[in-house]
Amino acid sequence: MCRVFGFKSVISSQVHNSLIDAENALASQSTQHPHGWGVAYYIAGAPHIIKNVDSAIEDKLFKRVSGIVSSHTVVAHIRKATLGEHSIVNTHPFQYGPWVFAHNGHVHEFDKYRDALKEMVCPTLKRFILGETDSELIFYIIMTQYFSKFNIHDKPSVKELAGVVKEALRKIVEIVGPMAKEDTPCLKCNYLSFLITNGDVLLAHHGGKKVFFSTYKNKCADRDTCSSFSESCEAPSKDGKVNHLIFSSEPLSGENIWQELALGEMLGACNQMKVFKDSSL
Repeated sequence: MCRVFGFKSVISSQVHNSLIDAENALASQSTQHPHGWGVAYYIAGAPHIIKNVDSAIEDKLFKRVSGIVSSHTVVAHIRKATLGEHSIVNTHPFQYGPWVFAHNGHVHEFDKYRDALKEMVCPTLKRFILGETDSELIFYIIMTQYFSKFNIHDKPSVKELAGVVKEALRKIVEIVGPMAKEDTPCLKCNYLSFLITNGDVLLAHHGGKKVFFSTYKNKCADRDTCSSFSESCEAPSKDGKVNHLIFSSEPLSGENIWQELALGEMLGACNQMKVFKDSSL
């Protein structure tokens, strides 16, 4: 399976440590997930995506990108292919307009369900499906559901986005069957864990593959110099508002305090950084 990382903060921050320097950073994890990588970040509300089919740990471009990226919202992915060729069009994150999507998992017997899933994508979006993966189809099914309620210029709340995702997932599992209940190496199970963002709202879903999140640290190294430092940076938020929200397929080393989403849980925040939690089940 793959690994995902997502970050949203009130300040534009670098993520070099999480992608490169931490003991179990994404680059290190790519030794077991060698089939490409992608990093998406936002500048002035517009997504910028850089991808490569090489293993992140061996790729000088990944190290260079990780060192220069500074953004309020970042999504990164390293791929271990289960479906689709080892190619750039099958490499995450996927993008449509401002929307970016990274998936950790797969659909069991995808070839059996491919046509039925593709029929769920509206004609105007179907022509943008370039690869062969279940992940890309899942993204465009979510986008189809999104555009049944919103347009491309809308700024949905995290609660509204969660509602879109919940309805899309309901339709998907009606066809392919339920999500796996345990995070085990099972190729006969459906895993639908992912991150989705438009730069404003960032949402994670635990669909069988574990998703961890962090909103505070033991101690922030920038507590004496950061103009946005608050009590919620070093303790659970009392009002639900946080200064940063990080998602990862596994806890990263360092000062961040990690918690695990429950199966079917969705968690996210928008630019106001009020954390919202819901369930797709």
